[in-house]
Amino acid sequence: MLTLGERAQLVGAGIAAAQAVGQLAREDRIHTSRLKMENPKKFDGKSSSTFNQWWESVTMYLEFYPETVDHQKITWVGTLLTDNALVWHLHWY
Repeated sequence: MLTLGERAQLVGAGIAAAQAVGQLAREDRIHTSRLKMENPKKFDGKSSSTFNQWWESVTMYLEFYPETVDHQKITWVGTLLTDNALVWHLHWY
C-alpha cells in the first residue's frame, strides 16, 4: 500500500505529465491554421420533414468543434433557430 507521500508524488507526476501533453498540443496549434466550417442553415420549425437533415448538419458541425461545452452548444443552436423553432427554444432555455 502506498504512503500518503508516495500518493502525492504519483498525483504530482500525473499532473506534470498532463500539463506537458497540453503544452505540446498548444504548441502544435500555434503553427497550424485552424479549419473553419460554415454554420448550418437556420431552422424555422415549420416543416418537420426538414428537421432530420438540419439536425444532422448541426451534429456534424459540433463534432468538428469537440472542445465546445454543452452550455455553449445550446446557446449556439439557439442562434440557428427562427420563427416557431426560436419561440420553442426561448420557452425552454
